[in-house]
Parts: sequence; C-alpha cells; structure tokens
Amino acid sequence: MQRTVRIIGAPTDYGTNRRGVDMGPSAIRYAGLGDRLDESGRQTTDVGDLFVARTAGQSQRATDSNARHLEETREVCERIEAEVKDTVESGEIPLLLGGDHSVAIGTVNGATRESPMGAVWFDAHGDFNTPSTSPSGNVHGMPLAGLLGYGEFGEMDWARADGLREENVAIVGVRTLDEHERKLLRESDISVFTMSEIDTRGLTDVVADALATATDGVDGFHVSLDMDWLDPQIAPGVGTPVRGGATYREAHAAMEQVAERDDASLRSIEVVEVNPILDEANETAELATELVTSALGKRIY
Repeated sequence: MQRTVRIIGAPTDYGTNRRGVDMGPSAIRYAGLGDRLDESGRQTTDVGDLFVARTAGQSQRATDSNARHLEETREVCERIEAEVKDTVESGEIPLLLGGDHSVAIGTVNGATRESPMGAVWFDAHGDFNTPSTSPSGNVHGMPLAGLLGYGEFGEMDWARADGLREENVAIVGVRTLDEHERKLLRESDISVFTMSEIDTRGLTDVVADALATATDGVDGFHVSLDMDWLDPQIAPGVGTPVRGGATYREAHAAMEQVAERDDASLRSIEVVEVNPILDEANETAELATELVTSALGKRIY
C-alpha cells in the first residue's frame, strides 16, 4: 500500500544572495502539485508553509563565520526537522518544497532520526563547501558538507546528521565544483557522478548505480532534487543555472527509477531552488511538479 505524502513548504532564501526562491513553494503548488499527486493515486495532505521570519537587508548581512544568515538557517532547519520527523513517525512520506537548498539540512536530519539512510543528490553543484572554504558564504552551497559534519559543521549538532552514511551518498549530474569542494569530495567516500559520466555511460546506468549506493546496507534513502540539475533551457527559473544539464526526458527517466524502488524505502524527498522571479510562465515550477509526481509513482501506462 502506498503511503500518504505530506507536503511541507519551506519558503526561505537565507541560503542564497539572490531573492525569489522563497516563493518556490507557492509556485509549485500553483502548478497543481496536490491535484497531480491525487490523480496519480497518491493520497496527500498539505500542512502549508512553515514560519520563516523575514530580515531586512538580509542579502547584505553575513556572520563572522563566512556563512550568511547561519543562525536564521538553523532556526528554519530545526522547524523543518521537527515536521519531517513527525511525518516519518506517522508513516507518511515528507515532501519538502524549498526554498533554497539549505533546507536539506532540516529534511535529512528529520528523516534520519528513525534509522541510518542514504541519499541521492541530483544537483549541478557539489554543495560541499564549508564556511571556511566557501567563496560566497551562501549556505545553499554547503548543505551536504553540513550534514556530513565537515569543517566547522562538525561542531554544529543541528546541521550534522549522524544517521546519514557518507558511503551511501551519491551526487548525480555535477558539472561545476569549487576548488576546495573538489578536493574534499575526492577525499570523501561520496560517489560523484558527473554529467560527463552520464554522457558516456547513459543516465539509466548512472542513476541505477547511484540508487544502489544510497540503499546498500540501509533501509531508507532520501532524494534531493535541485532544479538546477536540469539544463536551463528547460528549467530557467533557478538561482544558479549551469548549462549542459539533464534533459526533460532524462530527468523523468531518473525520477521513474526512483519510483521503481520499494515504496517503503523512500524516506523523504525535497525539491528546491525554484525561483519564480527568473522563471518563464512558471515553467520550472511546472516541471518540478511533473518530476515529483514521477518520483512518487505516476505512470503513463
């Protein structure tokens, strides 16, 4: 029996210096997410948006640790963690709508409270900077490093997810890395699948390996879908677009592979970085909605 999906909005842009992603949850809902999931046979409940305080001039203010709005990010992620934890304990699948990618810290921490798990990270970026290595100070470039306790995050209990096993993490579709990120990732036990590897081997084989990595020896996995994983020609409404991303059909094929896994093994899922200000006729939010419904089991036949 398929589990109910609990939709949770996290309208935050603390993790980026570009405004607009805080409107992502509204844009995705406007694209008909709830109705499409219902039509696919999934029961849903939408708890609305979690409270996110607004800060005047937030795009200019940074903390001494070179991680902008880290305290505000912590507060939001702790709210997300509590809601996701309750969702998992209720036997439902938490579907987190971002917001910038820093929200993943809350989602994964909430989902790992039950037992250890893996993660498949669909992203153009590594998200593996730390406050001391980040060239921008934007926390949306740090969530994976934060969850795995790298650098200063090792002392931040709210960020570090001890139940996320590094050897069970796979990043899919990477095509741009900072120098320090590249070094840290090479030294880690994370499996990194670049777009070049997808070009060479084919997406189906790469995603199969990523899912195998995420589920090896654990009973659950998390899916983090950053919409900049896709090529900006089909997903223009993202904050940090990078050319050469996944095509429309590749993205759906990947999400369909996620859906082929045992329903009980999908611990949580999030879709992030939809920026309606930069979008064209809500195209990116529409695509996000389609991909989420594919990941949760929608079928043509």
